[in-house]
Amino acid sequence: MSAAAGGSAARHDLPDVDEFTRPYWDAAAEGRLLLRRCGACGRAHHYPREFCPFCWAGEDRVTWEAASGRATLYTWSVIHRNDLPPFGARVPYAAAVVDLAEGPRMMTEVVECAPADLRIGMPLEATFREAAPGIAVAVFRPV
Repeated sequence: MSAAAGGSAARHDLPDVDEFTRPYWDAAAEGRLLLRRCGACGRAHHYPREFCPFCWAGEDRVTWEAASGRATLYTWSVIHRNDLPPFGARVPYAAAVVDLAEGPRMMTEVVECAPADLRIGMPLEATFREAAPGIAVAVFRPV
């Protein structure tokens, strides 16, 4: 049912969970962050892909692995206005890119930190926000 027909507004923070990404989202719901690692070149990557974006090894060479959850802040932007539900209720918030300890960069949000206290290179740790029943997304907070 559409919002105009009396249903709830569309959500713009929920992932499209499919058969391939289900292990990632199931782990997130349990408070664990997963990455993909290539058995051919050894490099980890994020966002999850069925192939290695570095050496193009196929699905049979790329596997899921648990990430440490440690990261450093690469960059951020404080968002003061966002009209897409449910982001408007969260403003201001810090949209960020973090460098995961395993190597990949990840788009996320920094929580539990005043925007004035954010610093490039600050150590962060993963935590998870429940976006909907059974669906959690990784966000990061200062260590």
